[in-house]
Amino acid sequence: MKQAMKRVITVTPNPAVDLSYHVAGITPGASHRVAAPLSRAGGKGLNVARVAHQLGHPVLALAPSGGPAGAEFAAELRSSGVPHRLIPVVAETRRSIALVDTVGGETSIFNEEGSPLQASEWQALAAAVVDALEIDNLDGQSAGVLVGSGSLPPGAPVDFYPALVRLAHDAGIPAVVDTSGPGIIAAARAGADLLKPNNHELLEATGESSLDVAAQRLIALGAKTVLVSAGAEGMLAFDHAAPGGYWSARLPEPLSGNPTGAGDAGVAAAAVALAAGITDIPTILRRATAWSAAAVLMPAAGEISPLYADLEDQLILSWKETL
Repeated sequence: MKQAMKRVITVTPNPAVDLSYHVAGITPGASHRVAAPLSRAGGKGLNVARVAHQLGHPVLALAPSGGPAGAEFAAELRSSGVPHRLIPVVAETRRSIALVDTVGGETSIFNEEGSPLQASEWQALAAAVVDALEIDNLDGQSAGVLVGSGSLPPGAPVDFYPALVRLAHDAGIPAVVDTSGPGIIAAARAGADLLKPNNHELLEATGESSLDVAAQRLIALGAKTVLVSAGAEGMLAFDHAAPGGYWSARLPEPLSGNPTGAGDAGVAAAAVALAAGITDIPTILRRATAWSAAAVLMPAAGEISPLYADLEDQLILSWKETL
């Protein structure tokens, strides 16, 4: 009997209605006529769930939702077919705007900060996570990995991401965290199995000037693996079991397109691998880099090009020793 795939559970504490505008050239200070934007339920964890779901992996996306924007968020998510559970909150769900310059080849993103949640609402979100970890549906699907992604709204519990790590470990599954600022440090101290900052987030959070030193600092704090996306340079993987260097994966030539959500696609790849029991770091790195690159070829976050397998075959993978 074939064993059922285990579920990827994602938690997005500060989701957004993502609006993507495509503009044929942007002139600062000028007016621009644009077509109606692509609008969808977004936030980093939602993007992770969408990508995994697109490729046929079982998922459950958890997020708070409130106000008129939250109703729009919920309606689009229902139509997407992505399995989810939304926690009703009083605060209005924020919006995120991406301006994709189809001429200049650059994307500008404007993220609203988000609104504070009430203490009871944070408790409801935590309870939903506990429930999700205990679900074992008729198909035999059980939780395989817990992913916490994105920024935290103002007033969020300082231990939100560490608490997710503890819940995952109590359930006997790995925890993946993709956030910025102090949240990265807190998740590392909690023993996150995989952290996924980009190069700028990693250096800013640690105060270091070297990616190698910064990543090793997170591992020294307790993180098991650190994946670092570095744009056209590809992706780097640092692991606690290989302190003498790191793996690097990149395409022969950088891709042009929309990088919004590329990091989330990489997280989806890593989460799917971990849920399947794959722990080989080069394998995880290859998949994460390929899925991330495939996301650049798509018009909006939360989906990847079917060329992801071809892109994986093109990757240049290397081991680099550090002093």
